[in-house]
Amino acid sequence: MTTRSKSGLCQKKSFEDYQCFTSMHDSTSLDEPSTFRVASFSPAWIKAMEEEISALTMQGTWCLVPRPANTNIVGSKWIYKIKRNSDGTVSRYKARLVAQGFSQEAGFDYDETFSPVVRHTTVRLILSLASINGWSLRQLDVKNAFLHGDLDEEAPRAWNAKFTGYLPSLGFKMSHSDPSLFVKISDSAIVVLLLYVDDIILTGSNSHVIQEVITDLSSMFDLKDLGPLTFFLGLQISSKSNGDLFISQQKYAKDLLVKAGMESCRPCPTPSKPHTQVLPTDGEPLKEPSVYRSIVGALQYLTFTRPDLAYSVNTVCQFMHNPTEVHFQLVKRILRYIQGTLHYGLTYSSSVPVSVSAYSDADWAGDITTRRSTTGFVVFLGSNPISWQSKKQGSVSRSSTEAEYRALANASAEVAWIRQILADLHVFLP
Repeated sequence: MTTRSKSGLCQKKSFEDYQCFTSMHDSTSLDEPSTFRVASFSPAWIKAMEEEISALTMQGTWCLVPRPANTNIVGSKWIYKIKRNSDGTVSRYKARLVAQGFSQEAGFDYDETFSPVVRHTTVRLILSLASINGWSLRQLDVKNAFLHGDLDEEAPRAWNAKFTGYLPSLGFKMSHSDPSLFVKISDSAIVVLLLYVDDIILTGSNSHVIQEVITDLSSMFDLKDLGPLTFFLGLQISSKSNGDLFISQQKYAKDLLVKAGMESCRPCPTPSKPHTQVLPTDGEPLKEPSVYRSIVGALQYLTFTRPDLAYSVNTVCQFMHNPTEVHFQLVKRILRYIQGTLHYGLTYSSSVPVSVSAYSDADWAGDITTRRSTTGFVVFLGSNPISWQSKKQGSVSRSSTEAEYRALANASAEVAWIRQILADLHVFLP
């Protein structure tokens, strides 16, 4: 091969027409720092850390004692997170000093670590009822929620026990069907509270009673009243002039496309090709299956407001243990469909009767590997969809009739559960 040096061409290239530009932006103000050293150069993060230390001191989180002998000492670390509004602007810089839990031993240093959270169907049900009845929706955020718990167990569970233990003193009763739903019923009003770790939704028939509840909670916990509900756990909620609610995850979907590197991809009309069967062994295994699992996990949460994605997302979830290039192509098609349907969401009508209806269906032996059938159903409150599912059945059905009855049984169980939730809200159906 002939090169420039072999040919004796040593003429220097001229770069007079080019200029070099450097960014003058402070990266620590735009990104989430991974270390204390990086965060210490940003005034915004310094202020957030000072607020965290102040809250820890005020709550009496620790006391200094001599180091016990033969004891595993758990270190600490700063975690930084930017909370954003639905339009992408910065809402708050959050800095948390957390324990390095990875140095603990399961079963010895801790047991359960989760905090009960409200079911997605319950959230949609309450939003639909609020739209039908014209109830106002309020959102609260508990500052440093885990510091309020009495630490005789893990922090998330301790906080949940502390908060839910206080609600009965305000007249709330826990739902028998969803432990994160609380209802207060009096002669003048009904107030409903939904708890998702430290995020709270309040709604009810009387805005004055709702404000009294907020005042009572603020006297016990350090709350931030975020006003009318507009952005909750990635859900964008907007009220229309006629009283309808529109719920979408447009920002979440855009962030997912950026995460997958497909923010500029071409859209496609459907999330999956019809009559396409893929085997678990098709294609070469992915070198980094964690990327596949991360994207598919994010797609699962997108089905919160997108029932049109339920079947396709359930299909790609079946290959999580050993995804291949072929399976990843299915995921990319879903992402391309999302690119063209970013504006999709749920519209909850305000002018519908409170009645429950459900529709179910099933294929027969649709899975070519196991010959199991797939169940699909959707449940409506009036004309508002509040629950849906697309899931492979647990065993092989010997006929299409058996597959249909299995799907009907699943839909019936969901309807029975929803009726129980409505009964807890004192909404009784014939």
